[in-house]
Amino acid sequence: MSLQEEIDKTRQEIRTDGYSMSIGEWISLYENHEIDIHPDFQRFFRWSDHQKSTFIESILLGIPIPPIFVSQRDDGIWDVIDGLQRLSTIYEFIGIFKPEVSEENKSFIALQKTTYLPSLEGKKWDDPDDKENSLTQAQRLLIKRAKIAVNIIEKESDPMIKYELFQRLNTGGSIATPQEVRNCILLMLDKDLYKLIRSLADRESFKSCIALSDRLYEEQYDMELVLRFILLFDKDENSIQSLGGDVSVFLTDRMRDMALKKDWDSSHIEGAFDVTFNILNEVMGDNSFKRYKLENDRFLGGFLLSAYEVVALGIGYNYQNLPSIDQISGRIKNIWSDTTYQKWSGAGVNAARRLPYLIPLGRKVFSPL
Repeated sequence: MSLQEEIDKTRQEIRTDGYSMSIGEWISLYENHEIDIHPDFQRFFRWSDHQKSTFIESILLGIPIPPIFVSQRDDGIWDVIDGLQRLSTIYEFIGIFKPEVSEENKSFIALQKTTYLPSLEGKKWDDPDDKENSLTQAQRLLIKRAKIAVNIIEKESDPMIKYELFQRLNTGGSIATPQEVRNCILLMLDKDLYKLIRSLADRESFKSCIALSDRLYEEQYDMELVLRFILLFDKDENSIQSLGGDVSVFLTDRMRDMALKKDWDSSHIEGAFDVTFNILNEVMGDNSFKRYKLENDRFLGGFLLSAYEVVALGIGYNYQNLPSIDQISGRIKNIWSDTTYQKWSGAGVNAARRLPYLIPLGRKVFSPL
């Protein structure tokens, strides 16, 4: 198929529409449950109060707002693909973001001082108990009449277009990390798989072994490590040897395939994961994936992904037939003097190049022979 034929074919699979809508109309959609901003995504909704205030300032000043991307479902409801932070800020500011909260205990968001409108500080939408610090009716109408365009992926489009668009719009954007984008895609495609990964990441034995910083937890790196385990611990060797390319893309694509095909066995995954990290936690604790110094007989530094790829994936692969538990510590220490590990775990060796060597190494190290 030629390039032009590929372009023509794919363009036929994407049906879109678009027009401008007032913020008042966006509010009406939410109040009438005609739009789904995916409440589950709120764990990734991290705009600061300053960012929210700056966004409201932009609306009041008439600064153009980027369009909202939505996908139309079979029932006519719009799924928000891009624009979560913008819409959530509007709904939160006017006091409708949490519809389960009753009128009696509704709270009102107070804005911060901004660059061009310092008098926004302390302002609320319309607090009956604090009229002095509430916007005037004219100011509220100015916001409600402001326009935000919508781009609609119509329901006749290829179903995968929604997820492709979500990934492309959010990668490197307001959602900070690739794993946060993957989490959102999973929540749209297969909540059960998302819940499994979240459950495994919350295991105390796992958290004790990886000993991540608060920042890495905030960026959902613990869930990326679980995903790496799930996708790689029992992957056949031919596939590992031909892994190639960008591992981040591999993680996203294979995760999406699992979610769509439902070709995953939770008991097998949980069995391998729990055996792996229960043993490691008992034997090594937070030294499981740290650098080992033979001369001091000590583990130093922080978490190392290359060590995780050998140790966790190696034990996981052999979880039903492992060496005795008193041999595990010694085998982990021996990895650091192994020539294959030394060659393929150093600086400048990316994951795609090292995995075809480190995963088989781990399987060999923790085989029962």
